[in-house]
Amino acid sequence: MSKFKDALERGKKAKRHKQSRAEGHAPLADFGAQAKAWLDEVVISVLEAAKGEVAEDVNIEIVTAPEREVKAIAPSVKFQVYPKRRDEKTAVRTFTVTVGVSGEVSVSAPGMVAEDVGNIGERSEERFRSFVARLIEEVAKENAQSRS
Repeated sequence: MSKFKDALERGKKAKRHKQSRAEGHAPLADFGAQAKAWLDEVVISVLEAAKGEVAEDVNIEIVTAPEREVKAIAPSVKFQVYPKRRDEKTAVRTFTVTVGVSGEVSVSAPGMVAEDVGNIGERSEERFRSFVARLIEEVAKENAQSRS
């Protein structure tokens, strides 16, 4: 009888241990929610702030995702950067900020190698902010050169 009680007690301990481990780690299903929250908190807020600061010279547009992409495994946000005064020759550059399954965040665009700009585990927006600042400077330089 004592063997049965011991086995029952070990089973209870194992179940409690498994539950405490599960509570300590976010389930895989939460990854999409965490990634979406990071995109909203960091990417969207930085783009909105930059949009307000450089409104006279550069346009920044955040492209909303279709409903099917909102629940994607690797959430992303697209945005466009282009000079305020542009003609037919001026290109609109579209960038995609993607969160990989590893939690790494990268920015890519056609003709550009994807650049690492952070991790959703970090709540710092410094890397993404400096990337956006560099993009705005490039667009402003291109705009100044095209006027000359």
